[in-house]
Amino acid sequence: MDEQLKELEKLEKNTNLFIDKLTDPELWIKYGFIALKIIIIIILSSIIIRVGKAAIGRIFKRRSKVPLQFSERREATLIKLLQNILTYTVYFIAIVMILSALTINVTGILAGAGILGLAVGFGAQNLVKDIIGGFFIIFEDQFSVGDYVRIGEFEGTVDEIGLRTTKILNWTGELYILQNGNITEVTNFSLHNSVAVVDIYLGYQADLKKVESLIENVLETMPEKYEQIVGTPSVLGVQQLGASEIVLRVTAETLPLQNAFIARELRKAIKLALDAHQVDIPYQRIVMMQGNVHRQDNHLGDRQGG
Repeated sequence: MDEQLKELEKLEKNTNLFIDKLTDPELWIKYGFIALKIIIIIILSSIIIRVGKAAIGRIFKRRSKVPLQFSERREATLIKLLQNILTYTVYFIAIVMILSALTINVTGILAGAGILGLAVGFGAQNLVKDIIGGFFIIFEDQFSVGDYVRIGEFEGTVDEIGLRTTKILNWTGELYILQNGNITEVTNFSLHNSVAVVDIYLGYQADLKKVESLIENVLETMPEKYEQIVGTPSVLGVQQLGASEIVLRVTAETLPLQNAFIARELRKAIKLALDAHQVDIPYQRIVMMQGNVHRQDNHLGDRQGG
């Protein structure tokens, strides 16, 4: 009986303590503040994510008004990538703050995450370097798919851009695959207009004023025939005085990558015009000397031999 009474008293005592704790206003205030903190953290995180995603979208809308534009596919990919990075970052910070509000020691968690990140960084340095390089290539719009570029010793049309590699297709059919982390210098030929340069070789007997006037008449008709030409081509003048020729230089501003085609068409049109007006091209002249010098050398050799 005594043992039963003791157990009943102990149970009653524990029950009273539990009721006292439940009815303790300080305890409810404490947990109320914790719950309020968690709610505020969740609300602020949601607001930051929404505002951040909207800001990223507006940034790309403003970029669409400038000359350098993203393709729709690249723009959508980059927007999604940035929004995911923002979401994961905010979620991680929110979870750490919630655990801290629950009086859970987050120092060990952060230390473990740091060690894990350090291990991944050491184990995949090249991969991380390539991904970061690819991200900035896309973000800065250094070049796009379809652009004609030169990267180091490789030159061709950009066939594909990834976060890790870039593929360049040469005009002869070779496909170059370059790691984004190794791309340090890029020459992009597709961003601005090109210039076609044509040198016309004339003989010294040609009438320069007449030839220049003839070529200018031909150049004035070229923009009507070829939409790739920007403005009217011009004759710069005498570029060089050679041993047997005079070089006239003609230039024409063209759309990007159209300079080679327009240069060929300019040469053809100018050659036909020169032929029609019987303007000859220069040719090399060989002067052969024969006589006393040769005989004297032979005579001198005979004397020395004698």
